Amino acid sequence: RASGDAPRQVMLAQKWESRLDPTGWWMSEKLDGVRGYWDGKNFYSRLGNQFPAPEWFKAGLPSTPLDGELWCGRRQFRRCLSIVRNRSSGKLWEYITFLVFDAPSLKEPYEQRVAFIKRTLSQGCPHAAAVGVVKCTGREHLDRELKLVDSKGGEGIMLREAGSAYENKRSKVLRKVKSVHDEEAKIVGHEGGRGARGFHCGALTLETPDGRRFSCG
Repeated sequence: RASGDAPRQVMLAQKWESRLDPTGWWMSEKLDGVRGYWDGKNFYSRLGNQFPAPEWFKAGLPSTPLDGELWCGRRQFRRCLSIVRNRSSGKLWEYITFLVFDAPSLKEPYEQRVAFIKRTLSQGCPHAAAVGVVKCTGREHLDRELKLVDSKGGEGIMLREAGSAYENKRSKVLRKVKSVHDEEAKIVGHEGGRGARGFHCGALTLETPDGRRFSCG
């Protein structure tokens, strides 16, 4: 399972902080697909599980590892997940595009890795493409791009620091910007409630990974 090890160490983003200046960072749309790691032969999930992509879908892809998103459109996450996980999807993979945003094994600055991706995928990879990036000129530019993505039903903006290396961790050089922030939390209890017909389950007590608790409902 050596091929399944690298996907577990993909680069992850931290949340954008308003105190930071985005000038000079590279912007791209935050995609709402399924993270896909190409190891040169097969696609893997972040957990190291192999996706059963047809051979025709993999045609033309390089032997160099690529990090990207298996995507079939905005607000289509469930459909995308259903296709890439199902061994009987077959022809349905034609609705999927592998949008590539990095080449983890290249020990070069971000801009050179992007150039490699564009050059490589332009040579006969019908089901893959490089994610579009644009250099941010400042906070107003970032706000405009975020509003544009929001208006199209997108998830937000990804920011990559210029000249940065690929880091196998949650990195400060990769940031996500969203109009509405979400956060993981687990249910640790509930509060009793009273209604017209007696007692019923009231608000849920949730706990975030850093130990903060709050009520919901």
